[in-house]
Amino acid sequence: MNIMLLSTIVLVYLFITGYLGFLGYRRTKNATDYMVAGRTVHPYIMALSYGATFISTSAIVGFGGAAAVFGMGILYLTFLNIFMGIFVAFVFFGKRTRMMGLNLNAHTFPELLGKRYDSVFLQGMSGLLIFLFMPIYTAVVLMGGAQFIAEVLQVNYNSALFFFTVIIAIYVIMGGLKGVMYTDAFQGTLMFIGMLLLLVLTYVRLGGVTAAHQKLTDLSSAAVQIFGAKGHTGWTSFPKFGSIYWWELVTTIVLGVGIGVLSQPQLAVRFMTVKSNRELNRAVGVGGVFILMMTGVAFTVGALTNVYFVHHPEFQKISLLAAGKNVEKIIPLYINKAFPQWFTAVFMVTLLAAAMSTLSSQFHTMGTSAGRDVYESWFKGKGNTLIITKVAMLITILISLFLAWGLPAFFEGGTAIIARGTAIFFGLCSAAFLPMFIGALYSKRITKAGALWGFWAGFLSSLLWTLFIHLKESQPLLLCKTLFGKDSLAAGTNWTVVDPLVVSLPLAIVVTIVASRFSRPPGDKHLNQCFKGIE
Repeated sequence: MNIMLLSTIVLVYLFITGYLGFLGYRRTKNATDYMVAGRTVHPYIMALSYGATFISTSAIVGFGGAAAVFGMGILYLTFLNIFMGIFVAFVFFGKRTRMMGLNLNAHTFPELLGKRYDSVFLQGMSGLLIFLFMPIYTAVVLMGGAQFIAEVLQVNYNSALFFFTVIIAIYVIMGGLKGVMYTDAFQGTLMFIGMLLLLVLTYVRLGGVTAAHQKLTDLSSAAVQIFGAKGHTGWTSFPKFGSIYWWELVTTIVLGVGIGVLSQPQLAVRFMTVKSNRELNRAVGVGGVFILMMTGVAFTVGALTNVYFVHHPEFQKISLLAAGKNVEKIIPLYINKAFPQWFTAVFMVTLLAAAMSTLSSQFHTMGTSAGRDVYESWFKGKGNTLIITKVAMLITILISLFLAWGLPAFFEGGTAIIARGTAIFFGLCSAAFLPMFIGALYSKRITKAGALWGFWAGFLSSLLWTLFIHLKESQPLLLCKTLFGKDSLAAGTNWTVVDPLVVSLPLAIVVTIVASRFSRPPGDKHLNQCFKGIE
């Protein structure tokens, strides 16, 4: 690797990122600026910030690597990402979230829920859940960026992880959400260019679109030979219905992330940063194209890496085996081996942008949840809100760094830690937040009691299913083995590969509706304030 070339590109990128973070710092005058960017963000910046926050190294490295295993079937997630994550989110969730947030003067996602249901406890618990469990998602995004840096520069993973985290921490703590969104827009633009180049150069490398896909189809016998027992039928076809791979692909990857995006706190708060619904309408097209390019390219190229590695004289094996059965190394290895040094340097910046845009938003969300929702609102803590929030950010950054350091050693590399960590948090948010979030925006009949009971039903069922049923987590965590003498309480059945979302989300919906039916709704005055200008 040409260190001079890489250093020059990275330094220019970091200088621009640092300047935009400083610009956000200079333009941040109060808590509203710090937490919701003053509610005056341009639609282009909002759309790119939303997309860049949504798409990270988790999608490119983690899910791109998963596509190398599961094949093109993972593109159903791209469809859900665009339909649910952009169209439904912006049109049906975004407008009401923006108006209700303005009506209630809410600055965070938990504060929106707490004020809508007139419950400080609900606000505090929602903030605490984000503070405690988002570090899992943050850690796997850190892992994706550090893994790529370590592979390209041939440096120690822990060193790459440490310096990568420090760079992000500096500008997100300084600039607040304005700094985050300015840098997100810049990073999102770089990500778009980098992924477009990756798609074009991949097809050039593999002999064109038709030839590349035909070669991948021709490898179906190899897929069946290696993964056939788990239901694999080839990289251009869907896994066998009801097989292990089918359940993992459909319930964990496609549904877990495709639905989970609707209740992501760091994304929902973006809707509160624009000044009118017109900005949200204008942002839909930008967001849709961006997500299509990001996930569509990552998943397509991920599957096509099998063609490259099978026909490469050094490897002559499928991607997973070429990467030493480490799913997270497939994309970094492919970039490093298949392309000239200039593109490796450019794509490294693309990966840095993807990771930093998502991580900055995650750190901001965890910090504001802990500082404003838990400390200030729930515990009635005193002091400067911004200072407390920044201290909370620093704490969550350290927790995430520790998890990113420990997870690779705790789980085996071939278990797709990045994709699983993302799906776990997305599924947990869906179960805990989605029923009451929809109820908050669309129904005056969903009550505080219904929201609280639904929250607990979704959160606890998702957590318990992860710890004691879903084998991918229950086995390495060892808690089920310690308490009950087996890796999963559903050992020997297909329930061990069914994602918690499939059980916990329907349960949370039912509990929310039933509890609301038998409890008293808030007064008309409060509801009229919540829905002012919405209905």
